[in-house]
Amino acid sequence: MPAYDEERLARLLRTLPPAPEAWVKAAQELPFARLDEIVERAVADEQFRQELEADLKGALARAGYEPSARLVETLRERLSLPPS
Repeated sequence: MPAYDEERLARLLRTLPPAPEAWVKAAQELPFARLDEIVERAVADEQFRQELEADLKGALARAGYEPSARLVETLRERLSLPPS
C-alpha cells in the first residue's frame, strides 16, 4: 500500500462528493443515540445517578459517553438535574 502524506490525502478527500444529507443528519444525532440508555441507567443505578448529579460531564465521560453540550443539556432536563 502506498504511503500518503497529509497534503496528498487532503487533495484526495477534496475529490470526493459531499456526504449525503441523511448521513450528515445521522452523524449529528449520534450523541443522542444512547440517550434513553443513559436515562434508564440513571433511574436503575443510584450510584450512577449520584455521579451524574455531582459531575454530569465527568460521569458521562467516565462511563464512555461523549459529553457534548447538547447531550448534557438534554440530560439535565430529562433527569431534572440542577445546572452546574
